[in-house]
Amino acid sequence: MRFLQLAFIVALTSGSAAILIYITGVTNLYWPHQLFDEDFDALQSLHSGFQKCVSSNGLGLQAVSGRDLCDVILQFPSNTDSKWMDPKSGEPEGLSFKFNLCEAVATWEQVRNGTTILTKEFIDALPNGWEDYAWQRINKGIHLNRCENKTLCMEKLSLVLPETPPYFPRQFGRCAVVGNSGDLLKTRFGKEIDGYDIVVREKWCTDPGASFGSAAKGTGLKALEFALSICDTVDMYGFTVDPGYKEWTRYFSESRQGHTPLQGRAYYQMMECLGLIKIHSPMRADPNRIVKWVPDHSTIAAARIASEKVLRRVGAGSADPLGACSIVKKQVKGKPIRISGLRMAAVEHQKDVEGSTMYPLEHNPGHGLLCTVPPR
Repeated sequence: MRFLQLAFIVALTSGSAAILIYITGVTNLYWPHQLFDEDFDALQSLHSGFQKCVSSNGLGLQAVSGRDLCDVILQFPSNTDSKWMDPKSGEPEGLSFKFNLCEAVATWEQVRNGTTILTKEFIDALPNGWEDYAWQRINKGIHLNRCENKTLCMEKLSLVLPETPPYFPRQFGRCAVVGNSGDLLKTRFGKEIDGYDIVVREKWCTDPGASFGSAAKGTGLKALEFALSICDTVDMYGFTVDPGYKEWTRYFSESRQGHTPLQGRAYYQMMECLGLIKIHSPMRADPNRIVKWVPDHSTIAAARIASEKVLRRVGAGSADPLGACSIVKKQVKGKPIRISGLRMAAVEHQKDVEGSTMYPLEHNPGHGLLCTVPPR
């Protein structure tokens, strides 16, 4: 087992990973790319299976159809005791939350096939990367005059900024992400957690600006994002707020701008029912628990293609593995990437993407990728 401290991981995790997948629906219901019958069938299959999965595994949650095959509303039972109050309105947290399955599938698949680690390669490849971006990743970087002195900025980042990503998609098999929620206090998950190939552990609780409705992700979501970018399977411990659990303490210690307990649990349940993670908690303590109605790889692959078309993503429907790349740069010659010691799944991925590295771009129109490709 390897142990990764999130204090290190968060320092490296790129703010470029696009996780804008929470509350908004498709704003315009029209198809800029031609959708075929198989695309509609794929979305229908995903939507139907998702509703069954939430009903079977959600501990009372129900998934209700929205206005189209992308929209879904996760609803808690009407007798749910909502304890958290909005600090501005004074109103209790609601019991229903709207999510967009198309956004979720398309964006998380980008994460699974790319890297979420901030690197010098990424900053160099961005247009005006040092002037417009790098200084924002440095503590008190506003005083660095937009990295006018590039050498000084590089010195500030040198301890945490690798030249290229140190990890690859699918490099590890079974991974666990361990938070610090109070639901770990009276459990005996320790031996179970020790059995994973990799453990990503949180050192602190959520960021002050954490929100499920914006690009400001708490450390919990960043930890899952990082794990999904390097692991085949991801199990999560110490994040959940299952119904009836009294000692939530740290992870959801207060209502913060929308990062609230019921919304958080609904979002993680969506992730589980898209096959991204498996939730472990006092109410789901059986390590052999089978998550029913999880979509298989072919269902997700077909739904991703259809979702990219609906969302007008760069490269939607393209068979080219680099079709979603809106920025392409040559990799700087250096140490050759040694893939001989990697798992076969990682080797196959590297072959599929022709040795390129893919960085999701958060604010790029069409949610394209920045891709660095080997020199020919």
